[in-house]
Amino acid sequence: MDNEEKIAISVNNLTKIYKLYDRNRDRLKEALHIGKNINFREHYALNDVSLNVYTGETVGIIGTNGSGKSTILKIITGVLNPSFGEVKINGRISALLELGAGFNMEFTGIENIYLNGTMIGFTEEEIDAKLQDILDFADIGDFVNQKVKTYSSGMFVRLAFAVAINIDPEILIVDEALSVGDVFFQNKCYRKFEDFKKQGKTILFVSHDLSSISKYCDRVVLLEKGKKIGEGSPKEIIDMYKKVLVGQLDKQSNTAKSAAMNKSTKWKDRMQLNPDKDEYGSGLAEFEDYCAYDKTGEITNTIIKGEEFTVKVKVRFFETVQDPIFAVSFKNMQGTEITGTNTMFEKIVTGTPGPGDVMVATFTQNMSLQGGEYLISLGCVGYREGEFTVYHRLYDIFNLTVISSKNTTGFYDMDSVVVVGKEEDFSE
Repeated sequence: MDNEEKIAISVNNLTKIYKLYDRNRDRLKEALHIGKNINFREHYALNDVSLNVYTGETVGIIGTNGSGKSTILKIITGVLNPSFGEVKINGRISALLELGAGFNMEFTGIENIYLNGTMIGFTEEEIDAKLQDILDFADIGDFVNQKVKTYSSGMFVRLAFAVAINIDPEILIVDEALSVGDVFFQNKCYRKFEDFKKQGKTILFVSHDLSSISKYCDRVVLLEKGKKIGEGSPKEIIDMYKKVLVGQLDKQSNTAKSAAMNKSTKWKDRMQLNPDKDEYGSGLAEFEDYCAYDKTGEITNTIIKGEEFTVKVKVRFFETVQDPIFAVSFKNMQGTEITGTNTMFEKIVTGTPGPGDVMVATFTQNMSLQGGEYLISLGCVGYREGEFTVYHRLYDIFNLTVISSKNTTGFYDMDSVVVVGKEEDFSE
């Protein structure tokens, strides 16, 4: 079997251009082919993108919002036509794009199962044979006999994914739709992903969940502003994506220029920060700068589970303060405080900074939290004339995305060493 026969999806020089009009009447003139001097701008949703997906691969596509991820999936699945370029498919595709794609809101769940199966090319008898598997996987009970316009988003995605994954496709294409389902259903879907991989089927999916990208993908493609800027192993491309998020990718080619810029740029300017920060304090001190950086020293909002990372803060003092306490804490997205520490807990003597003094504190540790999103809060507090005083506190000032290829139960990983064997193997 040669390489051409192994290609499941071939994308060649794909370009998608949208015309953006300043006025609605210009759009109407263009549609009716009336008049001249119609003002519009061209927006390249995709710009000369090429890639191959080989049979049996799981390939992820990542990128910032507006990078072209969903557009390329829609063109591959035939929902959109390209402006230029071509797509070749070798195998039967099942796709789960945005909610509603391929479903008739006035049909019942059962009717939509048959509608979607027929569109993909199955006979009624073949759909009959798969119906029970679809119903079992969706697990939405009697709602399957109701019109889907009455469904919650969770029920809708359950049925849509159950149809997409149980009709025995050779190629499965999935957009961000899984983010709607609950955690148990998502786990069920990813187990199905693993079954598909074992069966040698092809999966192409877009996700902002970098943990899933890291765990399931053989290869990852990075899009930015409609262009493919990277392709390779999950770790390599996720590292590139981290630089894109903080605007550092273009700076890596010129080390000297980058180093000079990094010295003149505040750490926090290279982080994604919370625009709705919550802060207060007495005004005796102020957080002047702060960031997180990974084991390579790269400032980032993304940390690999199990690797060392550091939270670094810089505090300027406006009056003399004795033994200020520097603190950092982690919350989950629901607002539950997960963990944290401070210089008092760690028995660190911080001294007596005076007016104009600037102090730096670093908190270095291994990332043991489960994969997911966390919010970081910072504090500088202490005791002044016997009274506990908050000098400056920043709540949920930035997020950290933890990328994990293995999650356990609860908030953090106990990093257990597990041994299983026959009883005689454990005899003394």
